[in-house]
Amino acid sequence: MKKFWIIFSVCVFLIAGVVCYVKFYGSSDTQKKSRPEQIVSVRTVEASAYTLKDYVNAGAEIECESSVDVYPDIGGKIAKVNVSLGSSVRRGQTIAEVDPSEPGSYFINSKVYAPVSGTILSIPKERGVKVSTSTPITTIGDVSKIQLRGKIPERYVACLKKGLKAKVTLEAFPGKVYDATVQKVSPVVDPLSRTKEVILTFDEKHSEINAGMFAQIKLYTVDYSDKIVLPENSVVDKNGTLVVYCVKDGVAEQKEVVLGNSVDQMVQIVEGIEEGERIIVEGMTAVSNGAKVKDISEGEQ
Repeated sequence: MKKFWIIFSVCVFLIAGVVCYVKFYGSSDTQKKSRPEQIVSVRTVEASAYTLKDYVNAGAEIECESSVDVYPDIGGKIAKVNVSLGSSVRRGQTIAEVDPSEPGSYFINSKVYAPVSGTILSIPKERGVKVSTSTPITTIGDVSKIQLRGKIPERYVACLKKGLKAKVTLEAFPGKVYDATVQKVSPVVDPLSRTKEVILTFDEKHSEINAGMFAQIKLYTVDYSDKIVLPENSVVDKNGTLVVYCVKDGVAEQKEVVLGNSVDQMVQIVEGIEEGERIIVEGMTAVSNGAKVKDISEGEQ
């Protein structure tokens, strides 16, 4: 009987062990087999080539294309002023008179004539003010023809040339953008400011723009063309190797790339991908080569 109970106990122990194994390990294997493979949601863009336009931002003063300071022929006191700020004048018109008389002497007033036709751009000197032949009484300019005068940092000098295009914005008209073109480039660099002066004109006439306004210009300097362009953040650094992930048939494929020029967080892809491929631009850090993904950007621009 003792031997029987020993054998019986061993059998019960073995059966219990088998049951426990099946319960804990067998069910775990079943769960692993039945557990669905993780799919990562991503957004993609279609790889396409277009031109990146590099640019430089700068400030510019709006001024008349032609303006002339008016000087008297003789020194003395302003005896008479015939114009005011904003007055229209004709060439040869008398705009002021200067009395050259000194104590104990008397002279006929010397007339000051407008050297050109235009508009009075600065407040004329007041009556009684003493002037010399080097003192400008006022400035005359043609307000119908205006230009922009800007200064570009020295590091962009190699890119400057006549014909470059620019976008112009003014504080007076927020939200509006005007087109302008470079007409002149200074042949020298200012040794103090380390800048080169450029003159631009508006491509169209705008009556609301006045001389004296301050503008911000976005001057396009270089065009980088004929390369695929992607957002910089779509490129992932894998231990010193730059890669992107393209999506094909719901699977992420890692591709090594070579980068080119970049502008405003957009970068050229010189080698590694072809036009038309769908490149992951959101969610790329959560995928790996061969991972299953769901593109949730289908139909989006």
